[in-house]
Amino acid sequence: MVVVGAGIVGCSLADELTARGWTDVTVLEQGPLPAPGGSTSHAPGLVFRTSPSRTLTAFARYTVEKFTALEVEGVSCFDPVGGLELATTPERLAELHRRAGYAASWGVRGEIVSAARCKELWPLIDESAVLGGFHTPDDGLAHALLAARAQRERAESRGARFLDRHTVTGIEKEDGRVTAVVTDQGVFPADHVVSAAGFWGPVIGRMAGVAVPLQPLAHQYARTKPLPEPAAATAKAPRPILRFQDRDLYFREHTDRVGIGSYAHKPLPVDPFAVLAYDEARADDMEMPSSLPFTEEDWAPSWADCRRLMPSLRESEIEEGFNGVFSFTPDGMPVLGEARALRGFWLAEAVWVTHSAGVAKAVAEWMVDGRPQTDVHECDLTRFEDAQRSPSYIRERGSQQFVEVYDVLHPLQPMEQPRPLRVSPFYARQRELGAHFLEGGGWEHPHWYESNAPLAAGLDVPERDAWSARHWSPIAAAEARATREKVALYDMTPLRRLEVTGSGALDFLHGMTTNNLRKRLGAVTYTLLLDGTGGIRSDLTVARLGPDRFQVGANSPADLDWLTRHAPDGVHIRDITSGTCCVGVWGPLARDLVQPLTRDDFSHEGFGYFRAKETFIGHVPVTAMRLSYVGELGWELYTTADLGLRLWDTLWEAGREHGVVAAGRSAFNSLRLEKGYRAWGVDMTDEHDPYEAGVGFAVRLDKGDFTGRGALLSKGEPARRLTPLLLDDPASVVLGKEPVYVDGSPAGYVTSAAYGYTLGRCVAYAWLPVLPSGTGVCVEYFGEKVAATVADEPLFDPRMTRIRC
Repeated sequence: MVVVGAGIVGCSLADELTARGWTDVTVLEQGPLPAPGGSTSHAPGLVFRTSPSRTLTAFARYTVEKFTALEVEGVSCFDPVGGLELATTPERLAELHRRAGYAASWGVRGEIVSAARCKELWPLIDESAVLGGFHTPDDGLAHALLAARAQRERAESRGARFLDRHTVTGIEKEDGRVTAVVTDQGVFPADHVVSAAGFWGPVIGRMAGVAVPLQPLAHQYARTKPLPEPAAATAKAPRPILRFQDRDLYFREHTDRVGIGSYAHKPLPVDPFAVLAYDEARADDMEMPSSLPFTEEDWAPSWADCRRLMPSLRESEIEEGFNGVFSFTPDGMPVLGEARALRGFWLAEAVWVTHSAGVAKAVAEWMVDGRPQTDVHECDLTRFEDAQRSPSYIRERGSQQFVEVYDVLHPLQPMEQPRPLRVSPFYARQRELGAHFLEGGGWEHPHWYESNAPLAAGLDVPERDAWSARHWSPIAAAEARATREKVALYDMTPLRRLEVTGSGALDFLHGMTTNNLRKRLGAVTYTLLLDGTGGIRSDLTVARLGPDRFQVGANSPADLDWLTRHAPDGVHIRDITSGTCCVGVWGPLARDLVQPLTRDDFSHEGFGYFRAKETFIGHVPVTAMRLSYVGELGWELYTTADLGLRLWDTLWEAGREHGVVAAGRSAFNSLRLEKGYRAWGVDMTDEHDPYEAGVGFAVRLDKGDFTGRGALLSKGEPARRLTPLLLDDPASVVLGKEPVYVDGSPAGYVTSAAYGYTLGRCVAYAWLPVLPSGTGVCVEYFGEKVAATVADEPLFDPRMTRIRC
C-alpha cells in the first residue's frame, strides 16, 4: 500500500499500520525529509485535548499518550507543560465552565482556576485583566517533527519505506479500484492508497477523481526577541501553553522567547493548486511551501492585544513571523475514510498535530480491522451532502471555520452563509407563518413558528438562563401542547430516504439488518444496521411497498455508502430524498384531519400502526406510513417535491377546523425524548450495542444470520446503559454533553436533553453505569450541580395507548 505524504499524519499512519502487520507500506513525499515543507514542518505543536467533540478529544488523548512514550536521541516528543485558557469577559468565563464540563464528560483532567492562579502559571499576564481560567495540567507541546521521525523510524524497522523527493502526478485505477500511484520517479502499484497530503489533499483527490472538501488558509505566527529577565522563562518552571480566546490568540514558550499565534486577522484562503513546490519556494526565499510571507498589516491589532495582556511585551519586539498554511473543512472536522467512488482510495485529511496519532490509529483500525474503535461518524468523508461540496461552499464555510476557531458557539448556532441552501417545498408557507429557521446538512429546519405565539400566552413555562434561551422560544411549549391535544404538521423532508429495489432486495435487507423484514406488503419495520462487532451503525425504518421495492428511512450519507458497498448484483439503491418531501401529521385529531381527504380506510383496523399505504390525499398521490416519533397518533405522508406545496395546503385547509398548527423541531425534540426515542449519532453510535442503547427490541436473533449477529450472541450483560434522567427542579434545563456525577464522581455524560413540556421536567438521556430507577445523580451545568433522578421509560404513555388507537 502507498501513503501520500510524510507529515505527522503519514508517519503516524505508517507506524500504526506496520504495528498491525501491514508491513508492505510505501510513504511518498514530494519534499525532503525530515521537514518536507507541509504544515507539520511549521506546526507550533499545541495540544489542548478538550473539545465539544468526544471524538476529537479521544484522538487528542491518544496523541498525548503516544507522543509521551516516544523520544528521539533522548529527547521526548511531548512536553506535558499543561494548558491554560483565559477569560477576560463574563461570557468567556461561562464558556470555560462549559469546557470544564466537556473535560469531565470525556475524561480529561482540568479545573477552573482563579485570576491569581492564572498569574502564578503565567507571570507575564496582567492579573487585573483576567477573570479566571481553565487549567488542564496534562496538555502540552508536541514536537511534530521529532514525533514524525520517531514513528518513521519505527515503521521502517518493520519494513516500511519512505521515499522523499517523489512528487505524485497521477492515480491509476481500474474497475472502480485504485491500482497504482504515479510519481515523477516511477509508478508504485498499490491496492490501497491513503492521501495524507495535508493542504495538498484536494490536489491528490482530483487525480483520483475524489473531491476533498478542504480549504487551506494562512494563519499568523510570530516569535518575540529574547525577553529580559525575569520575563524569560526558566527550565525549572515551564509555562503552560496559553490561549487568550477573547482576542483569538495563543502563546507558547521558545526558551527565552514567546511564540504567538493569531486567528484575529481576516481569513487568508490559499489555493492548494497554486502552492509552490519545495524547491520553488526556496528559490523565492521562502523557508518552505507552507510558510508564506508575514503580513504586518494583519498583525498590528493582535500585537496591541498581546501587549495589553502582557505588559512586559511592550519592551519587546517581534523578531520573526510567517503566515503558516493549514487545512479547514466546512464543519471544522477531519475528513477520513474510503472513497465511495474509488475503492481502496482513503483520505486522512484536515488533521492537526493535536489529533494526528489518534486519527492515524482510527484509520489503521478501519483499514486492517474493518472499523475504528472510536466513533468517527463526525469525520466520515461521506457526511457532506452534494450541495455542500461545491468549491464556493467549501471556501466560504472553511473560511468561516477559521473565523470561529475561538468563538463561543452555541450547540444550536446555525451557519450564517450560504443560506438558504436547501429548502423543502413548504418553505414559502413556513416563512408566511414566521418560522424561525436553524440549519443542518444544508437544510433549513423550522424550530418554531411566530404565528403560534398567541398559543403560548398564559402557559406556565419556566424562564431560562441566557445560554439555554438562545435559539429557543416558549412557543415550542405551545406547539408541543397542540400536538398532544389537537394536531400539528411537521416538516420531515430533511430525513433521508432510500429506495431499494430488485429481485434480491428482501434477502439483502433482511441479512443486513437486525429485525425480521419478511413481512407482508405494507409492513413497516424499525431495525438496525450493525457492524461486525455488534455496534450500531444506524437505525432504519424499512417499508415494504412492493414484493421487491422498499423505502428505507435512514440517517446519513454513510448509510447509503454502507448499503451500496454490500449490495449484490441486481439490487439497486437510490437516494430519493431531494426529489421527495414529507409531512408528519401527528396528534389525537390526526385521523379527523386526514380521513376526509382520502377514500382509503385510515381507521385503526384499516390502517394499523407501523403500516404503509400508497394512496391519495386530495389530488396528491402519497405514500402514507403510520409512524410516530412524537408519541401521538398520526402519519408520515410522502410525495414528490413538485406536489409538496399542494399537499401542505390541502392538509392546512382541512385542518383549520381542528385547530391545526405548524410545529417545529424544538417541540419535536421535546416530544420524542418524552417517549424515549433515540437519535442515532447523538444518543447511540457504533460504539454502542443495541442492548446498551435500549433498542434490543429491534433485534431478532432467531431470524437467521445478519451482520453483527455473532458478536451479539457473545455479549454478556451490559455494564452501561443509555439512561433516562428527570431533573428534579422543574425550572432547570441542560442541553447535552454535560457530565453526570454519581456519588460525587463523574460517571458518564448527557447525550440528548430537552424540556418535557408534558411532564413539566427537563428530560436528559445519559450514558451511565447500570443504575436502578430512583437513583439520585447530578448533572453539571456551567459548573453548578443540578440534581436529577434515574427514571423508568418510556416516561410518557408507557402503554402506547395514544399511538395505537
